[in-house]
Amino acid sequence: MLSKEELISLMRVQGADVLQLMMQANSLHQTDKITYSKNVFLPLTNICRNDCGYCTFRREAGDPDAILVMPPSEVLKTVQEADGYECREALFTFGEQADETPQVSAALNDLGFKDMLEYLYYLCEKTLQKTSLLPHSNPGVLKKSELKMLREVNASMGLMLENVSARLMESPAHHKSPGKDPQLRIKTIENAGKLKIPFTTGLLIGIGETVEERVDSLLEIRRIQDKYGHIQEIIIQNFKSKPGIEMESHSEPSLLEMIRMVSVTKLLFPDCSVQVPPNLNRNTAQMFLLAGADDWGGVSPLTRDYVNPEAPWPELDELRNLTSQLGFQLEERLPVYPQYVTKEFLSPFVQEKI
Repeated sequence: MLSKEELISLMRVQGADVLQLMMQANSLHQTDKITYSKNVFLPLTNICRNDCGYCTFRREAGDPDAILVMPPSEVLKTVQEADGYECREALFTFGEQADETPQVSAALNDLGFKDMLEYLYYLCEKTLQKTSLLPHSNPGVLKKSELKMLREVNASMGLMLENVSARLMESPAHHKSPGKDPQLRIKTIENAGKLKIPFTTGLLIGIGETVEERVDSLLEIRRIQDKYGHIQEIIIQNFKSKPGIEMESHSEPSLLEMIRMVSVTKLLFPDCSVQVPPNLNRNTAQMFLLAGADDWGGVSPLTRDYVNPEAPWPELDELRNLTSQLGFQLEERLPVYPQYVTKEFLSPFVQEKI
């Protein structure tokens, strides 16, 4: 494995060495396939205990566009509609520990649920029973017992590590976000490994971290993967400035920074897929395929990206063209990667559905 010093050096290459780095990473493509998941995005609530400096998803309970709890009838109607579009991933996302907010707790109680995770379990179970979609949940920091419960009705789960630097907890990005404590997130990802949950994680680039902190973050994910082997995909997501956020005037990472980041990630993780969100990089997405990325992530024909509403999903025909122009083939995948479709990594309920 590459040492920390070697990784830092690669993160700083210039000129022709950048092209050499890209070629090295590109050579690790196992096939000529670039994958994507056809999904439906279900924001169960946009109330969140965290208030990140780069987020436009979060709302206060009293805001006119706050979603206290997305009603079960609306969720199931949307999932069934997605089934008609032949979507195969139901992406359940919501603000972390939203049920600590009294209004959310009351709304859940009115629906007959004690908390958000009980509600999520119910929706995942109904999705498996009534449609051909597989749940993939992003519920934030969780206890091991909570992960164990949700494992029964999820094909995979996810939590962005973002960065391991505790220093960022004092930065504009995370100073109002207790759930972004890296140790809490590391523990959640490790517990998912202990429970053999196919998992997606990743880094957020450009929120004030140093090159060394990016490398430390990659090495921490590598340590966890070497121990548990459950990480199927790593997302390298670039910070985007948006009107009205605390970090509105903060500069975005350059294309060169992102190319180095994606290439080094692939070199360190030849055993994992690497994804860069295409809707956040419409004009540069192809560069990341040349730098070792091999997955477009979730793309929805039905719902928008509620976390990045200003960035619409590319149409599948556009993705297919972007992919084929480079000599690759676009291929649909499930939210759980093929190597994890085993008794070891999936509950009997989910495996039977697949």
